[in-house]
Amino acid sequence: MKSLLTAIFFLPLGLIAQDRLTGQPFTTRSEVIAQHGMAATSQPLATQTALYILRQGGNAIDAAIAANAVLGLTEPTGNGIGGDLFAIVWDAGSEELLGLNASGRSPYDLSLAYFEENGYDEIPYRGPLSVSVPGCISGWFALHEKLGSLPMSTILQPAINYAREGFPLTEVIAAAWEGNARNLQQYEGFSDIYMPNGKTPRKGEVFKNPGLANTLEIIAEEGQDGFYKGKVAKTMADYIKKQGGFLSARDLADHTAEWVEPISTNYRGYEVYELPPNGQGTAVLQMLNILEGYDLASMGFGSAEYVHHLVEAKKLAYEDRAKYYADPDFVKIPIEQLISKEYAENRRKLISSERAANDYPAGELEHGNTIYMTVADSSGNMISLIQSNYAGMGSGMTPPGLGFIFQNRGASFSLEKGHNNVFEPHKRPFHTIIPAFVTKDGQPYLSFGLMGGAMQPQGHVQILVNMIDFGMNTQEAGDAPRINHASDSQPTGGKMANGGILRMETGFSPETIRGLMQKRHTIQFARGVYGGYQAIMYDAENDVYIGASESRKDGQAAGY
Repeated sequence: MKSLLTAIFFLPLGLIAQDRLTGQPFTTRSEVIAQHGMAATSQPLATQTALYILRQGGNAIDAAIAANAVLGLTEPTGNGIGGDLFAIVWDAGSEELLGLNASGRSPYDLSLAYFEENGYDEIPYRGPLSVSVPGCISGWFALHEKLGSLPMSTILQPAINYAREGFPLTEVIAAAWEGNARNLQQYEGFSDIYMPNGKTPRKGEVFKNPGLANTLEIIAEEGQDGFYKGKVAKTMADYIKKQGGFLSARDLADHTAEWVEPISTNYRGYEVYELPPNGQGTAVLQMLNILEGYDLASMGFGSAEYVHHLVEAKKLAYEDRAKYYADPDFVKIPIEQLISKEYAENRRKLISSERAANDYPAGELEHGNTIYMTVADSSGNMISLIQSNYAGMGSGMTPPGLGFIFQNRGASFSLEKGHNNVFEPHKRPFHTIIPAFVTKDGQPYLSFGLMGGAMQPQGHVQILVNMIDFGMNTQEAGDAPRINHASDSQPTGGKMANGGILRMETGFSPETIRGLMQKRHTIQFARGVYGGYQAIMYDAENDVYIGASESRKDGQAAGY
């Protein structure tokens, strides 16, 4: 153990680790505070676009759509119009919280039998069989129809301009772009758009995507039918068929987004909202219910005792995630029981304070890189929005001339007969992307999210515990070092042995590491996925917005 600890703590220490060791707050910068409007996204050009739309008289929903469109261009390593979208919106006019599920379904013409007959044990992670209907555009128009104020042509114009004129790449996105291209350049059409002159663009290089500009112009003029029907839809369907896939014009034409009721639990006086399945937001509420039974504040941030209980609560919630979460149109999911306090109390009894569990059973009940962003406006509207291609740049399937890549969300289905998340035609797969929202005394308090696949529920809980239990501000809560426990149970089936791997950022003390090892946790220090966090808090006392965006990515929070 001595040699392992020595190796660990000769790792280069970042800003967070230095702050930890000197006893200073876990933060790299101040919170951003503004009166009239606020945007926090993972890319500065998108944040500035949101503020531009707000200053043009648009509301938070208009600004969020505009920023998301820019992100699809500037950060294709995480999102784009070939992916899905989820949102939670605080409508200041009605003082109501609204949920939107704009995830796409599997092809009508693809069946479980096809995979069986062709010897597949799992759906390929990339390529045409991983493609499901892209739901992003339907999400934009559902939001706009219900709550938007500016014309869609005005909202999409900044993204169209950037796509045509180009934008300079930042270092983080350039590195991710290059990494994704190694796997995706084999697919027809990918290099034509994303590897101009035979290579990926470098930091500072100006990248243009005229195909995306053209597609966005069609959408601005013709509405969502310009994407899901007509020439664009035919190009998509013909391309996927040529590649050996099954996505059809009918699949695209039949797609619709769905307004859903957010689900919630009360954690120490704060009402925390997530969206119901087919997403994994339920796991956040389950983890919070389990952790509420412990005095985390007295344990202290970064202690072995706190990290241990956090990980064990995560293991319990993820066992249920693997068993139950799926498309509710196909299976009945016992959400009320899963997020009840009574159920959490029973599950909590399985946790040992002294030893990490190798395995937990799923509860017995009575009958998958991403972008996150949030915007608030002068009228009090707030939107928590998340959008993704799933695995970095998605499936690799790049239809000619359209300027985007299809997501590979279909790879999230299980091929195990009888599993809630088993592949079926026209079914929504299990989803990892989850927006979050918190209210206090019936009023908006915090719109936030944290990207990163299976890390997201863990990240949501760590942010909330940092703020509620450990008293951190919105910026500090995101900058504090995180843990990411590798998933024991996958919604597609399969387990990791020995209770999984506990990945930790630098900044935790040697005493914490030693204590976790003594509790039989398997620890790995890795750069890994620890999420990308943005948040906007509403400070009711001073009637101002407080924004935060962490330093792990290119994010920016800004207001006016």
